[in-house]
Amino acid sequence: MPTRPIHAVAAFAVLGLTLGLAACSTTADSDTPSTDTAAAGSAISEERCALNEAAGTINFLTGYQYQASVSILNIIAADELGYFDALCLDVDIQPGTGDTSQNAQLLASGQVTITSVDEQNLITAQDNGIDVTGIATYSNVGLEILMTGTDVTDLKDLDGTILGQKGNLPPAVGAMLTNAGADLASIQQVVVGYDPTILPRGQVDSLTGFISNEPNLLEAAGEDVTVWRPYDFGVAGSLGSLAVNNEFAADNATAVEDFLRASQHAFDYCGENGEECVAFASDLSGEGYDAAHNLKVWTTEYDIVTDNQPADAPIGLIDFENVTAESEFLVESAQIAAAPADPTAYFDNSFVEAIYDGTTLIWPAP
Repeated sequence: MPTRPIHAVAAFAVLGLTLGLAACSTTADSDTPSTDTAAAGSAISEERCALNEAAGTINFLTGYQYQASVSILNIIAADELGYFDALCLDVDIQPGTGDTSQNAQLLASGQVTITSVDEQNLITAQDNGIDVTGIATYSNVGLEILMTGTDVTDLKDLDGTILGQKGNLPPAVGAMLTNAGADLASIQQVVVGYDPTILPRGQVDSLTGFISNEPNLLEAAGEDVTVWRPYDFGVAGSLGSLAVNNEFAADNATAVEDFLRASQHAFDYCGENGEECVAFASDLSGEGYDAAHNLKVWTTEYDIVTDNQPADAPIGLIDFENVTAESEFLVESAQIAAAPADPTAYFDNSFVEAIYDGTTLIWPAP
């Protein structure tokens, strides 16, 4: 894999809030929703509508609040644009705390129907006896990254320097440093807060973070940093992963399929209409929501997904080779004691496969 770093350049997007609701088209070849509110069942047969209504309320728990991340913003937008209504789905969206292990527990208990759980956390949950199933992943590029000044051109340059982290070094970042030939033992690690400007101020030489968060905050402050992704150093990861309650999925296959169908339809829409979709999340969150920053979060993650998407695979399809690599990484980093016999058994691609014709989303539903 290439090891070229990504440079964040100082620039800032201007947010224009547009709050008009849009709804889904009833034609399969339309990419843009109507400006009218969608009628219930307008993109689905009566028989399929009845099946989805019988599924009851789908309780969706976000990964973290109403942040404009992939697998959060597009699901909020699917609700606001009327896509769930058009597929006869009753979806209740609740904000998560960021504790994905808790998300998995709530999912297994049936208190939550679908939630954000990245692939590594799902494998770890299974290792702890929490039985849930992964149904979609938007990208193999993980969110955790390391930032440095632009003068660092090789991660071996960090030998003997100070690294800031939020309480523990993310295993993916540690693996990246090792894979790059850095002497991890020589790097002094210090626990820091959530102000990323300590990096350009020189208080640390490198700083952990998330690819769509701290680099964008520093960019907005006019600071130029280098972003190092574990993905580029052969470390397996995931972005935008979703998991489902097993019993619900077994009893309501069409509802799970159509939840993903509406979510993906909204992903495509928000790719062209990010400001409008972020406004939906802002309305849900209320006062204090940083719409400008969240627009950058969305565009960063959307670009990661689309720029790294294999040409022959639909968006959302889980890469089983990546799952196996993540399982092996969890053992190597001592996060689980032993690799499961078949980690791919914890994931099911049938729901994503059902909503695509090749790499083209099937909309409306059959």
